[in-house]
Amino acid sequence: MMHMTFYWGKEVTLLVDSWKTKSWTSYALTLFACLIVSAFYQYLEDRRVHLKFVSSGKPPAQIEESLLQGMPFRRGPRWSAARIGGAALFALNWAIGYLLMLAVMSYNGGVFLAIVLGLAIGYLLFRSEDRNVATLVEDNSCACA
Repeated sequence: MMHMTFYWGKEVTLLVDSWKTKSWTSYALTLFACLIVSAFYQYLEDRRVHLKFVSSGKPPAQIEESLLQGMPFRRGPRWSAARIGGAALFALNWAIGYLLMLAVMSYNGGVFLAIVLGLAIGYLLFRSEDRNVATLVEDNSCACA
């Protein structure tokens, strides 16, 4: 049965039919997996943004200055290894974000709380420090962006 409102309980089907929880142990492991994956999402986002600005070839102060003045900054060659790696990280991050969204759509309260808590923990651990203005401009609170 597919739930259309939030419910609380240990029995949940997550993402695929073969991922069903029947016991409290399997439910707790599922919640832990949701928490870890959502924290990992924030880590990947931090690495992607860091790679983007490192590969620009400009020092952080020069990037900050151009962003504050509203001027775009040149990122370097169009097909560099760093840009391709950044695109791969971007795609992986979006895929994880959509899977997290689908997991929340199981409408299980515990899954929802585990994902939100994991995103908050990941943000605290990986993205909350103010390294420079560029990361603040890139900061996006949407779980699937």
